[in-house]
Amino acid sequence: MNKLLREIYNNGIEFVRTFGAFQLFFMRLLRHSPGILIRRFDLVIMQVFNTGALSLVIIMVSGLFVGGVLGLQGYSNLARFNAEDSIGVFAAFGLVKELGPVITALLFAGRAGTSLASEIGLMKATDQLSAMEMMAVNPVPRVLVPRFLGGVIAMPFLAAIFSMIGLFGTHLVAVELLSVDVGAFWQQMQSTVELEDINEGILKSIVFGVAASLIAVWEGYNAIPTAEGVGRATTRTVVITAIAVLIFDFMITAVML
Repeated sequence: MNKLLREIYNNGIEFVRTFGAFQLFFMRLLRHSPGILIRRFDLVIMQVFNTGALSLVIIMVSGLFVGGVLGLQGYSNLARFNAEDSIGVFAAFGLVKELGPVITALLFAGRAGTSLASEIGLMKATDQLSAMEMMAVNPVPRVLVPRFLGGVIAMPFLAAIFSMIGLFGTHLVAVELLSVDVGAFWQQMQSTVELEDINEGILKSIVFGVAASLIAVWEGYNAIPTAEGVGRATTRTVVITAIAVLIFDFMITAVML
């Protein structure tokens, strides 16, 4: 019993210590962010390309088929109430407020997050970060901040593209395949979806972008400098990001309601 209590106590202390270090790390990134945006914006643009543009294919393909599934499921369920023309509203609310930001964040963690964590972890394992410090170059603003900002900037755009492609996929299935009236499909969507609904999706995508990028950079920077350590950091990036995204999704949805 004493051993169990001791382990619980030690794990609790370790969690508090790690959480505090994580918050201080976040503050360091924020402190250097304005300077990087002003003086070295080219580094941020490069990371927006690496995390955003290179993720477009998986985002667009996933969005198309998610939208298609929404079209099939929406038609199947709404037809019971003779409300097939409301598929556009059903898909728009689902994609803009929920599925777009959440699935985009999960795909971002699987593609871009793992890339960031493994890249930074490999730089640490090969002593590149230590070499920068020996040359009086701070690796935080030079390496970490541009990657963090690149992910934060890219996420809202990826979520918007996911939602647009998803609506296009719903249109293909509902209008072209199931013969739903195209006028009713888009008109009801335009008259029902309000700016507050779009703002909720934007807020979620920004919060998810901060969380996913921060976790990826943190795990890579604190990875054990071995091949096994980098692998574990990459795995933790995906797992922790997925949990954080779902928790933040619930919290934001509850607040917005």
